[in-house]
Amino acid sequence: MKRKSFINLAMVVLAIGMMMAGCKTAGVNKKQLAGTMEEPMPSDTMPGNVQQALAKSIKYHCHDLLNDSLNNINVSSIDEADQASTEGYGINVTKGATTTTFTNIRNTREPQATYNAKTGDLWLTSTAMEGTGVRVDWLHQIRFGDNELAYVKTEVNPYGVQQELLQRLGYTIEGETISLYDGDKLLTTVTNTVKDMGGFDNEQPLWIGEQMHYDVSSGEPKVIFTPGVKYTTGLVLTYDDMPDLSVPITIDENGLLTLHEITVVAKQ
Repeated sequence: MKRKSFINLAMVVLAIGMMMAGCKTAGVNKKQLAGTMEEPMPSDTMPGNVQQALAKSIKYHCHDLLNDSLNNINVSSIDEADQASTEGYGINVTKGATTTTFTNIRNTREPQATYNAKTGDLWLTSTAMEGTGVRVDWLHQIRFGDNELAYVKTEVNPYGVQQELLQRLGYTIEGETISLYDGDKLLTTVTNTVKDMGGFDNEQPLWIGEQMHYDVSSGEPKVIFTPGVKYTTGLVLTYDDMPDLSVPITIDENGLLTLHEITVVAKQ
């Protein structure tokens, strides 16, 4: 009887130890990532000289971004007004015989456009920031009203997406190993191979906000983002070993954004 009691007690101690270890893993030393965007991005505005060129032009020179013949919808990028460059601004959205021109939406970096016939949403991306190591998008939710005129129902500011992600993302660093978490869920673990940058920055080594674009090809948009690493030398973030992460988003009728499960994008 005594031996049985001892075994039972040992099992209880072992179970408690395992529970404590599980709790430790769930909350162990995770730190929050930082965001490169300090405030909401201002909406784009077409330069005045381009506005004048569009107003005076006889013909727009465009190329298609979407030609959905089944739903009779076309989206095109305006490249020139007569012979004048639009300087990377201007999108035409056509449904049936009605064309709506959005002069303040940029058309650089080949925007994506997809129409979801089930929801009536036309999803359109456009560039918010671009440059070496930088790719940040706007997301526009476009719908059609009276006489098939298009209008922007919701415009998703990249800063708002960044802030939502920062509330969920955490990381740990042990030696050269970086682990990324969504809350207490481990997303992935990577090994740093950059050896000539002086090691990880002591104050804030992981950031998001410079690599944040969309995949709208399915008609249900996903944010694709990549955390960057800051080292003790160099003024730019490095992405060499970091994974691309994907998160589907939905927008309700009041424009409220919801980010769903974060997953790792498989390398091509």
